[in-house]
Formats: sequence, structure tokens, C-alpha cells
Amino acid sequence: MDKLLIEGGLPLKGEASVSGAKNAALPLLCAALLTREPLTLTNVPRLNDVGTMLGLLGQMGVKVSRDEGDEDDTVTLDASGLDNPVAPYERVKTMRAAILVLGPLVARAGEAKVSLPGGCAIGARPVDQHIKGLAAMGAEISVEHGYVIAKSPRQRDGSIRLSGARLFTDMVTVTGTENLMMAACLAEGETLIENAAREPEVVDLANCLLAMGAKIEGAGSDVIRIQGVARLSGATHRIMADRIETGTYLCAAAATGGQVRLSGTQAGTLDAVIEKLRESGCKVGVEAHAIHLTAPKRLTPVDIRTAPYPGFPTDMQAQFMAVNALADGVAVIRETIFENRFMHATELIRLGADIKIDGNTAVVKGVSKLDGATVMATDLRASASLVIAGLTAQGETLIDRIYHLDRGYEGLEQKLTALGAPRPTGAVESHIWLFDCPP
Repeated sequence: MDKLLIEGGLPLKGEASVSGAKNAALPLLCAALLTREPLTLTNVPRLNDVGTMLGLLGQMGVKVSRDEGDEDDTVTLDASGLDNPVAPYERVKTMRAAILVLGPLVARAGEAKVSLPGGCAIGARPVDQHIKGLAAMGAEISVEHGYVIAKSPRQRDGSIRLSGARLFTDMVTVTGTENLMMAACLAEGETLIENAAREPEVVDLANCLLAMGAKIEGAGSDVIRIQGVARLSGATHRIMADRIETGTYLCAAAATGGQVRLSGTQAGTLDAVIEKLRESGCKVGVEAHAIHLTAPKRLTPVDIRTAPYPGFPTDMQAQFMAVNALADGVAVIRETIFENRFMHATELIRLGADIKIDGNTAVVKGVSKLDGATVMATDLRASASLVIAGLTAQGETLIDRIYHLDRGYEGLEQKLTALGAPRPTGAVESHIWLFDCPP
């Protein structure tokens, strides 16, 4: 079982580059299912979730090629031989984003059998909006033995194809918006998605689909209009920088009293995060493709309420809890997206944080220091919060079940080491901190 050993106490200083966004890469990989021509993606992050998705696409008949020596992290996908529109449980049990193959498969292959997804244990994330939308487009859908089974209807001209429709999601759902947008690209007629997610990753997907020949208007707003086309072509598209990775490293620098510059990222995708960092007393400078931060001697506590984009992202809530744990005062954090996303709080308390939980609200009273201890990661962003806390703590922090990090952070150990994070005395592997321990 992978564990992470951190010896804290030094401020992060220096420069690091930000990888491609996991939450953009996964739907973009699925977009390859919509065309018989090759789709080339650059800036593809090397993450476990990306590897899982590539394996899933490969077993469907998609040819996947990746140049291991390519500094631009290029992946080319050729779905001309798509012959197995099935996403089995064994392939998707660790990754909720696998549901993103449903819309493209039904749209192009006319059928799909997709296991209900897994992923982080942070609360209910139902796929009913995906099913509801595809049904409104004419798909015949059933849920049997843990699988969503869908088939496209036969049109008057004899073709098997979805029909455009007006879709209204009961809740703002990023993957639901992406799934329905991809399906609508090959549907007959016009599709209107109302109450659509506005996240930058949705816009990134739309830009790729446009390059493939789709007709999409309104991506980035709460109403997206798609005119279906008969076919899509291949394209080359560069994946956006990971705004959550960016925010995580900024929080790590803030908590440790550091000074960092992050290159290859866009500040415009995380305005809410930057605003809160400035409220905490950090000086944040913005360049065209970089962000630099200088932390104060002692942080000011900042209240947070998570919300769909452009509000404060739920994926940054845990990291800011670690920041507030060391602030000079009391902060209130309200989680409105997921009902079970405070599991990291009890682990932060083991490190000496003063946190009280009441339902979806956490009250964080800053302390002057944290102390190293053994803690356990419960999900991807919880892992990041424990790393941030460990970097600030006195002594060694051992984080168990750290495999979550490999799902969403490319080269985290190397990047933090480049920023000056100290080597722990107990590290015995070539990775500075990561080592294998028996279960």
C-alpha cells in the first residue's frame, strides 16, 4: 500500500509547471468515440484516471498511441474500429468519469452498456440527469444488474440516431452537461441544454468538439445550443491547464509561508480561489500564462461557501481547510455540493487542527502550528489537504492510502521537491517521499 512520508517546516519557494487538467482530459478522451477519424490531444496528464480511461477505450476497439518521449504529452485516439460499446464494472469501479462514454457511444454506435460508476467516497453523485437527458433524446434506457443499457431510436429515414430535444437538468452537473453535449453533436436536429454547467472544462470540451465540426453555441453559459451534424471529423486539441492543481500548489505555498510561481496555467479559470487567497493576506500576481504568490507571515482566516462555477469550487474546499487551520482567527466553511466531503477534517484534527463539524458546516479555529502524525487519506482532494498540512507540520507526517493522489496530481512529489519541500529522513526510495509499505 502506498504511503507518503513528509517532513514539514520549510516554506515552498521556486517555480513549477502545471499539468493538463484531469477533469478536462477525461471527457476529451471520450470525445474520440464520436468520430471515425483520429483525434489528437496534447498536454494530456499522466494520471491513473487517464490510464484507466485509455484502457477502457482500448477494450472498446479504440486504437490508442502515446509517444512516451514526447514532452508535449500527446495522445492520439482512433475509434474507427469501435466494436465493443461496453464499459464493464472492472474497468470503471474506481472512476466515476467512466459514465462519460455513455453519450458518445449511444450517439455514434447506437447502443451502450455502461456500469454504474465508482470513484471517491464523497457522497451521492447520481447519473439520473444523464439518463433523463438521453431518454428525452429518444434513447431506450434501462438499468439492469448495475449497468445502464441504452439504445438509439430508428429515425424515419431508417437511420439509428438520437433526436434533438430541449433538456433541463434538475441540478447543475458537469459530467451530465458534457455527456449530453457530446450526444447532441450527432443527434438529428437541435438540442437545447438548460441549467448547463459553466465550468471551464465544459468550455474546453466544446472547443474541441467545434474543431471536430460540431455546431455548439453558449458553452460557458447556463444555456447551450447544439445543432446536430451527420458526422464529426478528427482534430488536434490542447487540453487546458488544471485549475485545481494550480489552486492546490498556491494553497501549499500560502500555508507554508512560501513564495512560488506556477507556469503553464490561466488565472481566469480560478478567480474565486485567487480572491480567497488575497483575502487571506497573500499577494497574488497574474501573468498571461502564470501566477505567482507570496504568503504573509500569518494568514487571515477566510470564510468559504462552495458553489458551481463561477463560485468557489468544491474541489478546493479541503485545501482551504488546511490553510485556515493555520490562520489567525476563525473561519466558516460551508459545503453545498456534496454531503460527505468533510472526512479530511478528522485527519487534520489528528495533526493538531481545531475544527468543529456541524452538518455541512465546518468551523475552523486557526492554531499557531501543526504537529506531524500518521493520518489516512479518504479521497483525492482530502489527500491534497493532508499533504498541505504535512508540509507545515513540525516533524514527520505519514499519510496512508495515498494512491488517491495518483488519480489527480501528476508528479506531485517531484514538483513539491522542486519547490523546496524537504526530504524526510525516512525516505528510502528514488521518489523523495513515496514508498511501498506492506498492507
